[in-house]
Amino acid sequence: MKIYTKKGDKGQTRIIGKKIVDKDDARVESYGTVDELNSWVGYTISVLTPETAVLKDELEGIQQLLFDAGTDLATLNDDPKRSFIFNVDSVKWLEGKIDTYTEAVPAVQKFILPGGNQPASALHVARTITRRAERHIVTLQGEDDINKDVLVFINRLSDYFFAVARYANMLGKNEDILYRNSKPVFR
Repeated sequence: MKIYTKKGDKGQTRIIGKKIVDKDDARVESYGTVDELNSWVGYTISVLTPETAVLKDELEGIQQLLFDAGTDLATLNDDPKRSFIFNVDSVKWLEGKIDTYTEAVPAVQKFILPGGNQPASALHVARTITRRAERHIVTLQGEDDINKDVLVFINRLSDYFFAVARYANMLGKNEDILYRNSKPVFR
């Protein structure tokens, strides 16, 4: 089986529901950035250390959820077979993880610089890709109806990556580096 179809050679793609759109369509930008994030999470898993390997299964779970989110973003609202996969349970699960990691690390009142050990640094990159995905999803939401649970999940996911990056640094015995010009912002 060949994996190339040549159908996209003119800058268009077919999305769920069989509609053909330009490859820079807001819907394609949204699920494409979620796909990029999913790939980055896979990369992050590959750089986990023995100290941070405890995060592997959880990050693979995030990848599964990202695939579900991307599927929902690629599904047109007027598709008669439309059935969203994503639901609020994933958001609740993520909030529990955020709370766990936030409680496990030292409290901070100031902004921190992204970095630390390699897994934490990769998780900070995941956070910024998540924010870009969120911006694309907000643009799509302004043009068409979407599964709102996906947007809430993506918003919460950037908080998760911040919290888990700090946790990865703690596991690796790396301290957060405070932004020197930050005033207290977290209370």
